[in-house]
Amino acid sequence: MSEQASPLPGDPDVHLSVFLHGARFDFTACLTAALIFTHEHQKRQYADAVAVDLGDTRGYPRLPCERLYLRP
Repeated sequence: MSEQASPLPGDPDVHLSVFLHGARFDFTACLTAALIFTHEHQKRQYADAVAVDLGDTRGYPRLPCERLYLRP
């Protein structure tokens, strides 16, 4: 599997963990997209269902549609 490039190469990548309907999903995302995703998710779902971790991001797929979280 080839690694996808970050849409914001100057932004650090983070581990984004999403708990939704009893399932956990783990992704890599640039920090800006992860924070916007977290904010949007918390407005519509449980406030504690998303965690952002600065740890190792290897092995996780990039957040689907990550670029959409970078546009106003």
